[in-house]
Amino acid sequence: MKIKCVLIDDEPLATKILQNYFTNFADFEIIGVFHNAIEALDFINNNTIDIVFLDIHMPLMTGFELIRLIENKTKIVITTAFREFAAESYELDVLDYLVKPIPLPRFIKCIHKIEADFNLKNNLKVETPRLDPHIFIKVDKKMVKIIIDEILFIEGMKEYIKVVTADKTYITHKSLTALSEELPVDKFTRIHKSYIIAINKVKFIEGNRIQVHSYILPIGRNYSKDVKIRILE
Repeated sequence: MKIKCVLIDDEPLATKILQNYFTNFADFEIIGVFHNAIEALDFINNNTIDIVFLDIHMPLMTGFELIRLIENKTKIVITTAFREFAAESYELDVLDYLVKPIPLPRFIKCIHKIEADFNLKNNLKVETPRLDPHIFIKVDKKMVKIIIDEILFIEGMKEYIKVVTADKTYITHKSLTALSEELPVDKFTRIHKSYIIAINKVKFIEGNRIQVHSYILPIGRNYSKDVKIRILE
């Protein structure tokens, strides 16, 4: 049973990139590609579709307006060049939020999330090895494995980032944005231009401060609304 997908983006190049990515996944079938939200809406409401990859900014109708008009319970993955709409998208119960340009490793993580949701909905049992999700970062010329669930927060420091766990701190030459693409969006959120935190490590929020494990970190003014939605609701 293949997972049926629809791609919607007013930029043909964006859908071409996704189509190319999908050639690596035999369990997925693209049954529609649209560059117009109105045409896509009619197709979605009259066909059985498992997942829609949807841009936000499109002429005539935005992606968010389209979501509100979908009559069935089709799952949505947002694809956009704008990070600031993540909070609004989670209010609409989207499955994932991909920021363009979408790196292949980040796309693969999204595929795994779709497969897990599809298998759960269809009561399909899939045997998967018990592996600790992890990332690798370069520290002192060595590639160091870090278990994702052990990360407390990541701090950006110009050309470097600091990855902090309960037991150790790692410094690597990488951007905060680049590392954020490797982290699961349901477990981490950005609270400041210089900080990304693990949601399940939060102890309290007080004003513009947040405690993560034993660390007190600042909440940026532009991130305050998103932080409250992701953590408090």
